[in-house]
Amino acid sequence: MSHTPSRVLVTGAAGRLGRVVLRELAARGATAVGLDRRDPGDTETEQFFTGDAADVSLVKAALAGVDTVIHLAAIPTPEFLPGDEVFVGNAAATFVVLNEAARAGTTRAVIASSFSITGLPFGPAALRPAHVPIDEASPLQVTDPYALSKQADEATAAMVARRDGMTVSALRFPLLGWPEDGQLAEQAELYRKDPAAGISHLWTYLDSRDAARACWLAATVPLSGYHPIFVTAPDTLAPYPTQELLDGCLPDVPRRAALPNRTVPVDLTAARTLLGFTAEHLFPQGRTQ
Repeated sequence: MSHTPSRVLVTGAAGRLGRVVLRELAARGATAVGLDRRDPGDTETEQFFTGDAADVSLVKAALAGVDTVIHLAAIPTPEFLPGDEVFVGNAAATFVVLNEAARAGTTRAVIASSFSITGLPFGPAALRPAHVPIDEASPLQVTDPYALSKQADEATAAMVARRDGMTVSALRFPLLGWPEDGQLAEQAELYRKDPAAGISHLWTYLDSRDAARACWLAATVPLSGYHPIFVTAPDTLAPYPTQELLDGCLPDVPRRAALPNRTVPVDLTAARTLLGFTAEHLFPQGRTQ
């Protein structure tokens, strides 16, 4: 059944995506409660809780009157902190937030999973996808603590959906950004100079505004149970035809579907059919022709 959020807890509310999600909620008329390790003082929230998303007492307090959770808080990479901190921190936060949300009677949750759950972005360079386009049933090749934490996050989401009847969507986001921050432009230039640099991400990207809209859709559309969903732009961030990229970089990877022009090598059927989502903000160099 569909869901109309009225009071939404956003963890990681002061982060780059969190701020965009708060703007999306405000535009939709939903009241937002923020939770993050720091309170910048300028977020679009009615109430802000400062601390760790793995703090049970803090999360319980933040969930008062909340009917929807959008859980974005996480250490976003395994590159700068010890592996135990990355895995334990991320997995614990997701368990606490979803478990306490279930105890509080919250019926709908959205969590930020990651394209990195595939194991490709931070794994050994020799890793290759089993096939393209990849989809939610593609085998995972986890070798790093961040990908492992996302695998644990998704298992937690499936558990609370099964145990408590909560509807939970795990959105597998790729590289996020928007024109003003320059990150997508920088990555597109890297792929232009060295297409092989995009193999581990399959040249995927998503504008943060589209990511925020995907969160809203996952919080509102008619759904039940647990759903992992790849959410990316429909085209790649590389300024070359996808078939050319695959011929040059992944010639031995089986192809299960035609990928004309700059079509992203990710099956986006679940995003379209479950969420009604198609990205609207395409990066100019990645625009399908």
